[in-house]
Amino acid sequence: MNRNQENRPFRAMALYSAVLAQLAGSMIAGIFAGLTLDSYFQTVPLFLIIGLLGGLSAGIYAMLRTIQHFNSGD
Repeated sequence: MNRNQENRPFRAMALYSAVLAQLAGSMIAGIFAGLTLDSYFQTVPLFLIIGLLGGLSAGIYAMLRTIQHFNSGD
């Protein structure tokens, strides 16, 4: 077994961890920003939904860039 095959499970775990952290972090940041704006402008679900969708789209974009970066090293 060569060294590249030994590192393969660790690279997969690193990729999954990075993707999970980016998706969860961006969604939480979007929700927090939306709730803050909702409390400031008294528009209860409007900015929460916008923040959630914005965080989700930012997370998906970051996820795709991370996967592209990991695949370019192979």
